[in-house]
This record gives sequence, structure tokens and C-alpha cells, in this order.
Amino acid sequence: MSAFVKSKLKAARDAIGKKDWENARQASEGVLEYEPANYNANVFLALALLNLGDIGQSEQVYRKAIAASPEQPLAWQGLSKLYEQSQNWEKYVETLGHIAGLFAKANDAVKTAETVQRIIELRRDPHKGSSLQLADALSLLLPESPFFSTLSQLPPPDPTNPTATSTYVAQSVVHDSLPILEELIAIHEQEEETYVQKEVAKRRTRLSAGTPEEFQKEVGREVLSSSKLPHLYNEVLNHPNTSDELRRETESKLLRHKQRYLHVLSTSGDEATRKAEIAAELEELINGMVLLGIRDELAWSIYIEHKDVAEIKQYGYDILKKYYRLFPALPLAKVIQGHFGYDGVSLSENDDESSEEEGEQEEEGQEAYVDMIIDAFASLPDSIFAHQVAADMYAREEDFENAIKISESGLELVKRAEQNWGKPMPQVRKAFNVILATSLVHYFPPKHHSRALGIIDKVLEQDPENIPCLMGRGYIMQFARKWDEARKLFRKVADLIPDDLDTGLRAKEEAAWCQVNMDELDSGAAALQAVLDVLDGLEDRSTDKARCRWRLGKSYWEMGDDYREEAYKHFITSLKRSPSFAPAFTSLGIYYAEFASPPDPNRASKCFQKAFELDPREAEAARRLAEGFAEEQEWDLVEVVARRTIDGEGGLEGGANAAPASRYLPLNSWAWKAVGVVELIRRNYAPAIQAFQIALRADTEDHLSWLRLGEAYSKAGRHAAALKALARAQELDPEDWIASYFIGDVERQMGEFTSAIKAFESILSKHPSELVVLFSLAQAYLDLGRSELATAYTARAEASFVTSIEVALRLMDTSPGYRRVAWKTVADAVFHLSQFPSLVDEDNVRDILRKIIPLVSDHPEKGLSGILTFPMLLDKSSNLSIFTLEVALAAYDHRISLGALDDAALGSAHFDLGVALLLYARAQLPGPKRERAQEEAVSHIKEALRLEPYNERYWAALGNATFVTHSRVAQHAYVRALELNSKDTVVWTNLGLFYLHHEDAELANEAFYKAQVLDPDYALAWVGQGLVATINGHEPEARALFEHAVGLSGAVPDADVEFAKRLFRQLNMPTQTRMPTSDMLFPAFFVLGRFCKQRPQDASALHLFALVCERIGHVELALDCTGRAIALLEAAYEDTEDPVIERQFTIAHTSLARLRLSVGNYEGALESLEVAMGLLPEVPEDDETTVLLTQAQFGSGLAHFKLGSLEEALSHFEAAMSTSAADPVMHSHVVVMLAQTLWAIGTEEGRESAKNQLLQSIDSNPENLVAINTLAGMGILTDDDSLVDAALSEILALPLDQRHERDPNREVTYLLTQHHLAQDDAARALSVTQKAVFSEPTQLGVRRQLATLTLQQRRSNAALAVLAGAAEECSLVDLRESLRLRAVAECLDKRQGAQGAKNARRLAQKAVLLAPWEVRNWQTLAFVGSCSDE
Repeated sequence: MSAFVKSKLKAARDAIGKKDWENARQASEGVLEYEPANYNANVFLALALLNLGDIGQSEQVYRKAIAASPEQPLAWQGLSKLYEQSQNWEKYVETLGHIAGLFAKANDAVKTAETVQRIIELRRDPHKGSSLQLADALSLLLPESPFFSTLSQLPPPDPTNPTATSTYVAQSVVHDSLPILEELIAIHEQEEETYVQKEVAKRRTRLSAGTPEEFQKEVGREVLSSSKLPHLYNEVLNHPNTSDELRRETESKLLRHKQRYLHVLSTSGDEATRKAEIAAELEELINGMVLLGIRDELAWSIYIEHKDVAEIKQYGYDILKKYYRLFPALPLAKVIQGHFGYDGVSLSENDDESSEEEGEQEEEGQEAYVDMIIDAFASLPDSIFAHQVAADMYAREEDFENAIKISESGLELVKRAEQNWGKPMPQVRKAFNVILATSLVHYFPPKHHSRALGIIDKVLEQDPENIPCLMGRGYIMQFARKWDEARKLFRKVADLIPDDLDTGLRAKEEAAWCQVNMDELDSGAAALQAVLDVLDGLEDRSTDKARCRWRLGKSYWEMGDDYREEAYKHFITSLKRSPSFAPAFTSLGIYYAEFASPPDPNRASKCFQKAFELDPREAEAARRLAEGFAEEQEWDLVEVVARRTIDGEGGLEGGANAAPASRYLPLNSWAWKAVGVVELIRRNYAPAIQAFQIALRADTEDHLSWLRLGEAYSKAGRHAAALKALARAQELDPEDWIASYFIGDVERQMGEFTSAIKAFESILSKHPSELVVLFSLAQAYLDLGRSELATAYTARAEASFVTSIEVALRLMDTSPGYRRVAWKTVADAVFHLSQFPSLVDEDNVRDILRKIIPLVSDHPEKGLSGILTFPMLLDKSSNLSIFTLEVALAAYDHRISLGALDDAALGSAHFDLGVALLLYARAQLPGPKRERAQEEAVSHIKEALRLEPYNERYWAALGNATFVTHSRVAQHAYVRALELNSKDTVVWTNLGLFYLHHEDAELANEAFYKAQVLDPDYALAWVGQGLVATINGHEPEARALFEHAVGLSGAVPDADVEFAKRLFRQLNMPTQTRMPTSDMLFPAFFVLGRFCKQRPQDASALHLFALVCERIGHVELALDCTGRAIALLEAAYEDTEDPVIERQFTIAHTSLARLRLSVGNYEGALESLEVAMGLLPEVPEDDETTVLLTQAQFGSGLAHFKLGSLEEALSHFEAAMSTSAADPVMHSHVVVMLAQTLWAIGTEEGRESAKNQLLQSIDSNPENLVAINTLAGMGILTDDDSLVDAALSEILALPLDQRHERDPNREVTYLLTQHHLAQDDAARALSVTQKAVFSEPTQLGVRRQLATLTLQQRRSNAALAVLAGAAEECSLVDLRESLRLRAVAECLDKRQGAQGAKNARRLAQKAVLLAPWEVRNWQTLAFVGSCSDE
């Protein structure tokens, strides 16, 4: 067997040598059949399969060989060749790693190095490996590699002959790994940066990503926690071949890496410990670099920035100087240089350089160093040290605003630094808090004292002897006038630093000043003198000397008059010490104003002005200046002083917009009140409100401020707030009538006219001559009248207008100075009275007009010549409305003759007169007078526009005035008005009507649509769209639009009459499928009633109203309306003799005759008909005349018939038939009415004649349904079945749709039912009704017939079922009829018992409630009640 295997293996080896891969495969397989685990056979087979192209099977065989003997390299090498050929680079590298491990175990350094070099060479190809894979490959040559012990046996490389060995690269790295370390560092740095950028961009788009800072820190922790860079940096630093330059660069990288890692670590949880370790490592690294003086700017900056010190000098001048010398061009070095120069500290190390720098400092001055700090600080937004230096510098320069801002920013930086480093920095925080607190103390005191006190208390808890905070707290107590507490604080400071000539000496001065304010004048003055003695011995302390000297003077001033001269001397000396010390000027001003003999107000004023110029916080000087300017009425100067005083106490900063809890009380409320009054006068109401609100913080009981605040609120349109403020003012001073007046005025603006009138009258009861109250009362009555007129309370409105005139006349009698505004009120009230169609108290109006006429007749204007006749005589006027309008014209004209104070008032006067003239012109008949009035109206409106060209109301009025006469002018005027106010609904509507008048329906529709968008409740815009729809032939849409317009709140009479016309026309159309019921006409009845009250002179509307009243049964009202219409038409015809009016007069008499016939006034009917026939030609010329003449003739015949004049009646009937012969429809109606009249005679001859007339009419017009039904009715009454059949047979033979078309009211069904009932054939009657319901289940009338017949048969269940099918009631009449039947059915239904009786009673009661005049409803209720009793 062994020989066979050997022979096969030899054969396989020979075949492989000859590259006979098939034989090699067969030989190897032959061996494996006997020895499946034979290592060489598997290797030979795998190699043969590989070359035969069976890569998958080859890999399996190699793996089998490796499993059998994993330490043999041959199979591994074959497998690597397989992966190389198949370009499976990942497995290829993995296999090479195994091979290198085998060589390393065999201690074969050369082969190990060659294998590793192959791996590195492969990974350097960008197509065969990534950067991180290259880094892993390069790491195989480093000491931590498992192969390094074997590779270290390689000899040193020969740089002169690198090709002498195949392992030169490995030899170079093993004996000098620094280049590889540098390459690894570069790879890892690039990879980490790329990963962070990609990951941050990816996480930014996540929904739960958090803030950018949060997910950046999260990514940073993930990357930096597993980073290999710190180890590599340390390897480079520890490498013996590392150069100094490379070492510095690597240290810098390590520093930055650790800093980034430290900043991303959290301060809580498991990361806190790691953060502390990294912080310690970072500090150790920084301290070493600073100690060695390495030029790494970040290390030095971190060293300086993160020192926890309370004062700048504790940073260490040596360290700061070293930084300056190392980095002289950096911004932080400039900050250090500026600080040292500002403090007068030398940056040099030797005396010579120090003396030279001091000389330069003296030349440059401190301003240069301040500018240096400011410029450098702008480049250091994240530097704690720079913020500390800048804040300290600003505080010492007394720029407290910037000191506060920088301190707050510095505290934010400290907070961030504490989070980054994981440890507190209490001393730096305290330093910023001290600067912030002391700055807040002195920044517009005492505005920020509450905030400053909170900070000071926290600092003093930490450091009870902190001098700046003790001083700051003392100043706060001074402003709070807690003098004893302040003195204790200042004395404590003086005890802590007794020899200090700056803060210590100032503390002694402040303690002495507290004594003075505690009335310890002698001891306080002595203490001040002691301080002053020390100050006099010091140089460059002029301000301190002036302040102490002034305080000493104030001490003597408070001692009394005997010491005033001594005080005066000290004030003068104070100014000598410092000419810019403002309080001394104020004290001198008070001295000159109050104590000098004689007083010297000029010098006092100059002193106050000087004090205020030097320091706007000198409130006493400012107040006295403002009072002086107010006495001289220099209001602009008063405002200047007040505003500068407000600026001196901080203005609105932190005031108006601050939370209520943080708002301060203003020191000078008088200044805010002055500003409020000025802004109120200028109509800047928002600033005025703000000013008064701030003033009220200082004194909530200030009556005047509440009053002015309420006035400002009212003029700003904030009425609710105004009422509250004014009520508070009235509460504080109930005797002040001004508050009551303002309350009334606000109520008038809110539309509460009754309350306003009560308020004004209450004031006038105590102050009857207050002109402004009289004017407001007159205006309130005028506004009340307008409001009442808009809501149709005409009688009340009339009384209000009259009262308004009376009050205005009383005002003019009291003071002629108010004549202009009073005449405006009078003219407006008279104008409104002229628009009343009729007056309730005509005598009262005549009386008031008699009072006005003499006043306006004395100054007739030439412009009204040819229009009005002077003198105006009331008794000769036949039309009171027109005469009242003429009086209004004269009043407007008289107002113009009085002149005006400005163009706006004069323009308003011309506008009012123009509008009144325009209405007057429209009320006149065509002629010269009307044309003259029209021209004058346009002229006055143009004059108003000349005076006030940007008033859109005037342009709109010009458009209305020239609507018909000058279309281009009208269009231009409307467009101009819309340019000035594009949201004016009325102008858009008028423009739409203008376009509609000129037959441009498209533009008109657009204008109306714009108006509707701006104000959907403006009814006239809907009327306009309804007219457009009418022009376009869209009648249903037009009716809907008019109906909507009528339903809106604003009354539009034109909409009322148009809606009523269309509704009446619709309900009387021949195509109407059913007779209109009264409830269908109720909307027209209501709107026409409203219209006729508003316009009782409209004859057409009165006639239409009469027709509607006739249809719903209000005959008496119809007679009244028709009579009034006839009277109006007769008067109009006498003036114009217009044939159209004549025809309307004829139609009205025809209607009146018909109404008189209905009430039995036959003589009156004949009288009206004779008038109508007298106005009509004997031979009609058109259809309308034919209809009218026919009606008149037939009506005359009917009236004569009722009066018993049969011959005259028949002659008129025959005349009517003759007149209507050409019109079959009208002729058939005449025949039917004639037949009914003949039947009513009661004789057999008359009845036969009636039948013959109907039969002849049916023969000539077979579709005359009225004649057919009438004939059938006669047959039913006479039990003539043949006549009924003859009448109805033809229509019954028609198809159902044609039958229903000819019989829309289903009268045939009713007649047949009644015919069968008359014959006692209830079954056939029921059958007819059932068929009708089956064919038309929606016909409610037929359903009720069926229910009635069913009830008569005591089948209440069936009746209820029939009525239940008509759930959708379509009219009020149907509802009433159905309720009656349902009540009876419920009552008769015994199944429901008591509940049925209860339901029946409820339905019967509802029917009575809906129609109490209907007897059958009462009968039904009685029947139901009797059934319930049983």
C-alpha cells in the first residue's frame, strides 16, 4: 500500500512538474482514496484543481490539508496563491499573516520579514486596502507586534546597498521605527478627522439628534476614547531618534488631543473619573511645557486661562511677562501689555529697560493702553483672562455698562471652563461677580440695586471681608436711605484698611456722610473735615476734594440759616477744586434762588443749567429748570429736560420690557409725566401710555397720571383700559369732573351713547357752562340719533337729533368761540332730519328750525344763489323734508362763512356742503335748479380736495357726484380713493356699480367680489353681484344673492325691493307647479314693510307691498298702500305728465278696484274701474293694455252683478270677452269667471248658459284646465255623471306626465275624489287617492287627502303611516294641515293608549299655536280633548 501511495505521489509530482494538471488531479485522488488525510496528496490535488480552474474545490482541499497539519506552510502558501489569483485580498492578507506566524515560530526572520513586507506592499495599493488596514499592516513591524522578537534578529540595513537583501524595509523599521510611527500618526489623524466629519453630518439629520454641541461631543467621545494616537505620540516622544522639533510638534499634538478628549467627557457618571485622570495628565503636560519655556501658545494659554485666582496680579507677573516675550504678536500678549501699561507695571527684566518703558508710558498716556486692551479683547471672545482684564479696566474707567456686559460674558466662560475641566473655579467666578456687582451698584443707581445686592450677598458669604462688595453694599444702603446700616459697612471697610488712601479714605468719607444724613451734623462735619485734611495733602484728587468739600457745605447748610454763608463758601471752594462737579452748581442754584438776598433767579437758572449740562442725574436742577421753562411755556425745552433726565436715570433700559418683578421705580416721575403729556399732544399714544405707566410706578395714588393715562388709552382706541384708568382717577378724586368727562367721552366712542349722555348731563348739572362738555353732549346726541336711525328707531332718532341741535345752540349762546364746531353738529343733525320721510313730532322740528333760520339767513353765500331763496320762510314750505334739507345747506354754508382754523376743517366744511347739495339736487325735478345744485356740489367737493388732497372720502364723494355726468372723472376719483385706501368696501362697491352702469359686467363683478372679500357683511356688494347675475341671465343665482343681502345686518332698501320683486315674480310664474302659500310670501311682506317705512314716497314699492298683502290676506293694509300709491302717482303726474306714471296710475286703480271688490265695496270698485277705463283706449294697442282693459271690463261686470244690475254686468262681461278674444289664455279666464257669475245667478237658465259657455271654451281650447275643472265641478254639484265624464275624460286619457303638466295643482284628483264621495262611493274615492299617492308620493296635498279618507274609515294606523311618509314638510301651511290630521290619527289610535292621547294633544296644541285663526285647529283640539276625557 505504501509503495502504491508513493508511486501515485511521485506521479502527481511529475505531472505537476510537466503542468499536466489533469493527471496530477487523478493521481492525487488515487492517493486520497486510500489515505484521505494525506497532506501532500491534498496539496497536489488542490494545486491541480486551482490550475484546472476549480477554485472553490481547490480552496476546500487546501483547508482540508491545513486542518490535517496546520503547522506545515505548504498548504498555507498554496492557499495564499489561490486568493491572490482570485483577487480575494482580505483572505489573502489573512493567509499571509498565518504564514508569517509560522515563519516566526520557526524563527525564520528573513521569511517572516518578506511575508510582512508583502502584506504592507499589498495594503499600500489603494485598490487593495484602506488607510486603517495599511496602519494595521505597518504596526506589524513595531515592537508590540507578535513578529517583532523574530524580526529583531535581522541585521542592520546597509543604506549603501539596499538591494543586497530582500528585507531592507523590515530591517530599516526594526532598527529605526520613527518614520513608521510618523506615517501611522498621519494615517490615524486623517481617518479620525474624516470619520468625525461624516458621523456629525449623518447624526445631524436624525430626529433625536439633540443640539449640535451634544452630538459633536457624543461623536468625539466615541472616537477619542478608542484613539491610538496618544500611544503613538508617546512612542514618538520616547523614541531616541526624535528631533527636538519633532518632539515639540508631537507634544503639541498630544496636548490638543488630550484637551479635545477632556472637553467631550461628561462630568457625571463613569466618565467623571476618566475626565479627572485626563485633566491631571493634561495639567502635568502643560506644567512641563511651561516650566521648560516651550513655545506652544495653546499650552501657555491654557496655563493662564485656567488658573483659579481672584485678582489679576495672582496670575503671576513673571508668567505673564514670559508669555509676552514668547508670543509678542498674539492678541493675549497685547492684552497683557495693555494691562501692564495701564497699571504702570514694567514688562522688562532690568532697570534700564524699565525706565525707558515708563518714559514711553508717560508719553502715550493710559488711553493708548485702554485702546490696546479693547482692540485685543475683540479677538479673544473665549479668553477668561482677557475678560477679567477688560472688565477690571472698564470698572476702573467707570464704564459700568461695558463692565457689566463683559463680566456676564466672563461668567459664562467660567461656567463653560468648569464643565470642560470638571472642576470648579470659585476664585475667578468671585472676581467676575465682584466686578459685576460693583458695576451694577453704580450703573444708573438704584435701578439695578436689587440684582447687585443678591450677587454681593453671595460673595460676602464666601468672603466676608471683601472690600469692593462691602463698599457696594454700603452704597446700596445709602440709596435706600438706610444710613445707619450703610455707616456700619463703611466703618468696617475703614477698620479693615485704615491706612489706605483710596478705598479706605473713601469709606471714612462715606461713613461721615451717613452721619450727616442721620442728623449728626456736628460729628459728621468734623469727620468730613478730617477726611478733607488728608485729601488736601494728596495730589490729583480734585474730584474727591470737590465732593468732600460739597458734602461739608451740605452739612453746614442743614445746620440752619446761620450756617448758610459758610455752606456757600464750601460750595464755591468745591467748584474751585473741580469746576465740573455738578452737585455744587445745584446747591449754588438753590442758594441763589432761595437764600440770597435779594434772590437772583438768573444766576440760579444758570447754575441749574450748568449742573444739568454736567450731569443729567441732577434731578433737582432738572426739575427746577423744567418748572421755569413751563412757566415761560417753552414746552420743547421742557421735553428736552425731561428726556435728558430720564436718560440720566437709565431711560427705558430694563424698564418697560422687563418682567414686572424686576421693574424699578423711577426716581423722577415728573419727567415721565412731562414726556407723556408731550407725546399725548403729538398724538403718539403708545409712548404716552408707556410714560404714564412708568410714572405711576413711583406714585400709584397720582390722580393726574391716572387721568392722563386714561386719556391716552382712549385716544389710542383701547377703551376698556381707558375706562379702568379713568375709574381709578375718579376714585382718587371724586370731585374732579374731568375724569367723569373722559369716561363719558370713552363711552361715546364705544357706542354707549346713553351712558355717555348721562355722564355729560351729570357734569352739566354742577358745571352748566363747561363748553367742552356741552359740545360732547351735543355730539353724543347726534351719534345716538345716527345709531337709532341705523336700527330703525326713527322716532327716537328724531328726538335725539332735535336735542343735539338744542344743546349745540345752547353752546353757541354760551361761547361764540365754539361756533365752528357747533355749527358742524347743528348742520349734521338738520341734514339727518331732512332724510326722514315723515316726522313723528313735526311741530317740535318746526320749532327748532325756526330757531336756526334767523342765524343762517344773515350770511347767505353767493354759491347758493339760484338754489336757496332768502329769507327762508318755513310756513310757505309744502314739503318739510326738502325745506329741512335747505336749512341744512344754509347751515353748512354758514359754517364755511365763519372760516376755519386749518385746511382740514375748511375741507371738511366744503365736503359736507357738497354732499348735502348732491342729495338736494337728486331730490329736485329736472331743470336749471337741479343742474345748479349739481354743479355747486361738484365745486365744493373739488374745493375740499384742493385743501386736503389725500382724503379718500373726498375722492369717493367726487366719484359719486360725477357718476352719471362725467364718467371719466368718476372713474379717476374712485381709483384715486382706492389708491389712498385700498380696503374701502364702499368705494369698491361704488366702482362696481359704476362699471355696471356703463355695461362692463366683468369689471363690475371683480369690484363687487373685492368688496365682499374685504367685508362679507356689506349688503350692497351682494346687491351688485345680484344685478350682475341678472344681466348675465342667471336668475336663480340673482335671487339667492338678493336673499342673502336682505338677511345681512346692514339695511339696504334697494336690496329689499329687488328681493321682493324677484320673489313675487317667481311665485307668480306660469311654470309654478303649485299655488304659492302665505308663508312663501312672508319674506317679501317683511322686507317691503321695512322698505315702505324708510321710503314712504316710493309708489312702486307701495303697490308691490299691496299686492303681497292681498296674496296673504291683509286686504285692509293692501287697500291703504294702494291708496297711498295712487295719491303719490297723481301728484307726480300733475308735475310731469309722464305717460309711464299715467300707466302706473291706471294699474294701481285696477288693483284698488279688485281689492274693493274683495271687501264688498262695489261702488268704490266701480269708481276705480271707471277711472282706469277712462285712461285706457277703447281699442287696445298692445298686450298690456288689452290685459288692463279686460280686467277693468270684467271687474265692472262683477261689481254690477253684485249690485244687482244684471244687464250692465252682462254687457261688461261681453265687452271683456270681446276685448280678450285675441288672447286664448286670457279669454278662457274671462269665460270661466263669466260662467261662475252665471252659475251664481241661481236660475236654471243661468246654469245652462254657464255650462254652454264652458263647453264652447273647451271646444276652442281643449287645454283650458280651469274651464274643465269648473265644468266638472258643476257636474258634481248637479249629480250629472255624463257632464263630469265629458269634462274629465280627455285629461284622464292623457299620459301621466302630460296630465301633471296641465294640472300642476292636482285639481282633477280632488274633483274625482269629491265626485265619488258625493255618490257615497268611498271605495272608489279611496282608490283614486291611492293611485295619485302611488304615482307621486311627494305630493303632500294628495297624501293628506288619502289620510283624511283613511281616518273617515277609522283606520288610524294607515293614516299615520301615510302621514309619516311626508316627513320632509316643505311649507308652513303643509305643516299646519299635517299636524291637524296627525293629532286626530294619534287620538284614534287605541294601541298607544295614554301616550297616544298625550301625543295627540301636543300635536293639536302645536297646530293651534301655528294658526290660531283656523277654526278647524280649535275643533281638532276640542275633539282630542274629548277623546282624552273619555
